[in-house]
Amino acid sequence: MKILYNAFNGRYCDNPRALYEELVVRAPNHEHLWLAGPAHQRGFPLGVPTVEHGSAACIKALEAADVVVSNDHIPLDWVKRPEAVYLQTWHGTPLKRIHHDVRWAPEGRLAYLDQDVARWDHLLSPNSASTERLRNAFGLSGEVHETGYPRNDLLSSPRQEKVRAEVREQLGIADGVTAVLYAPTWRDDQVFSTDQPDFTLQLDLDDFGRRLGDDHVLLLRVHNLVAEHLAVPPGVPVVDVSDQPDIRDLYAASDVLVTDYSSTMFDFAITGRPILLFTYDLENYRDELRGFYFDLTANAPGPLLRTSSEVVDALLDLDRVSAAHQDAYSAFRQVFCHLEDGHATERVIARFFPDLDAPQGGQDDHR
Repeated sequence: MKILYNAFNGRYCDNPRALYEELVVRAPNHEHLWLAGPAHQRGFPLGVPTVEHGSAACIKALEAADVVVSNDHIPLDWVKRPEAVYLQTWHGTPLKRIHHDVRWAPEGRLAYLDQDVARWDHLLSPNSASTERLRNAFGLSGEVHETGYPRNDLLSSPRQEKVRAEVREQLGIADGVTAVLYAPTWRDDQVFSTDQPDFTLQLDLDDFGRRLGDDHVLLLRVHNLVAEHLAVPPGVPVVDVSDQPDIRDLYAASDVLVTDYSSTMFDFAITGRPILLFTYDLENYRDELRGFYFDLTANAPGPLLRTSSEVVDALLDLDRVSAAHQDAYSAFRQVFCHLEDGHATERVIARFFPDLDAPQGGQDDHR
């Protein structure tokens, strides 16, 4: 069997990574191949077989695959064999409207992406709240499977502590330092309005450093659509982790998440650690730019903060802020994290690769 993997146009991460790392152990005699973007080749471990994303060899591999596993659209011109299976894992619980539900998109973009959606045979859903939203947004006729996300199994695994220690050491984060993961989403108008995305960081890095001092470090993770247009000023306690191959490892390493409307909030909630929402453009994003599937104000797992100063204030008083939102956080987890039990990878493999036996000792022993 030829299994081809893709994540975010050629990165080694996310749900396809979690499935690959299990399948390569259970099915070493199958052919496993990744699409690798030229700029992301260094993110692939040694020994992982790759082909350049978008190349002629990539198209040939896609068209020869028995199973294609991807977490996003594959915006390439290729023909899937009728007997091949395309498993689309997707990459997040949607708060913001997606695909045909968005308020605006560049002319022709959705029609082009629909060519890939038409190839999908199966789609994974991270929770019951998302299933129909995903089905309707993509106009799917194929099956949607409520499994949870394989990428998040790490966050419910004893292995999380090992990964946490490794990543913090790699990033130079000392014991006792609070790692603040800031992961804002992208804005459609900033990305698509011009040939050069206009991205401005709204968090005041100087104020962060001045008031939080050496006890905190900001792990800055901007969306891949704008990462190339970010410039971090020198002399501030910020580590740019936008190129870190897999955000799941950053979840493990972090003590608190600051985000806005990103699906990172749903994943990070699995950890039980605090979440702050920096929603400086809430009305514009909700009512004009993208739109939401549910009322964030009523369902947020943490405070909605309008200014950078309020974010720093909350970080200075994190225990009190967390306690004030404890009930909302718990309710949020019940709705969106009910399948995140550490066994999503097993469920997906049992569904799509039922003939493969689990390795002796359990999956956490070999990864």
